[in-house]
Amino acid sequence: MSTPFQAALEAGDLAAIRACPKADLHIHAIMGGCREFVRERLGLDVAPLDGVLGSMDEMHAWVDAQSQGCFRDAAGRAVAFEATFVQARNDGVTRLEVGSDVWEITLHDHSAQSVWSMLTTAHANGGPQIDWIPQMSFSRHCPVRALDYWMAPLLELGRFLTLDLSGDELIQPIEVFAPLYRRAKRAGLRLKAHVGEWGTADDVWRAVEVLELDEVQHGIAAADSPQVMRMLANAGVRLNLCPTSNLKLGRVARLEDHPIRRLYDAGVRVTVNTDDPLMFGATVSQEFLNLFQAGVMSAAELDEIRLEGLR
Repeated sequence: MSTPFQAALEAGDLAAIRACPKADLHIHAIMGGCREFVRERLGLDVAPLDGVLGSMDEMHAWVDAQSQGCFRDAAGRAVAFEATFVQARNDGVTRLEVGSDVWEITLHDHSAQSVWSMLTTAHANGGPQIDWIPQMSFSRHCPVRALDYWMAPLLELGRFLTLDLSGDELIQPIEVFAPLYRRAKRAGLRLKAHVGEWGTADDVWRAVEVLELDEVQHGIAAADSPQVMRMLANAGVRLNLCPTSNLKLGRVARLEDHPIRRLYDAGVRVTVNTDDPLMFGATVSQEFLNLFQAGVMSAAELDEIRLEGLR
């Protein structure tokens, strides 16, 4: 029997898709917000990327040009976080994993409580009905010693539930982050990392082993290796995928060929997410509809993936 979500996909009814509960487990708050909200609060009109970028450096340059410095201080970032909750709320997202990079504590006089207050205020104002999973993140571009220093007071709060690692995945060896991940694991955090977006299937395997990951952000390179896909499936490691991001950053040539098909068929747990809605111009609901209309997945398969994100 068709569910309301499946029926909405088959009818191409975006409003009905939005009305169905869904999760966004891979989103960055600075480019994750509602365009209209950001324009109203900051006078900043961020036009979605209309071409394809070829590197992380190009992506960072695009973000810098579009944001015009509005998100560099604590006040601007607070607006960005609230806008992210508004965006999720408007799209019917009922479970959202998002939070602060640990370096942002430097914008709040190194007060972990001030960081937490900013996040909880954004949640309360932007989407209090959303099941929010607080996440702390590391940037690969920061020295590990600094990450360790910034992380300590945030961990001591005992509020954050997940840990992510993002940025240029080739800039530092994955091994340098292992001690920080061990510390986070002892504190009970679920462990995630961006890997296999620009790197290889072997990089995905190495990161899962070295960091003891529960989830991988992107990880699409794993589809190039039956062995790596089998490892992920057997270990129950979930990949939180962002199809439009992969297209706009040139990691996938056509949506019809997106690796989600091969990963799903290999038994790998997958979810569908946005990455950066302001930048890539797609909501979770649109991501699901795009995959269906491109013939990548059936409505029933996409419904299964939707429910996976809500577990």
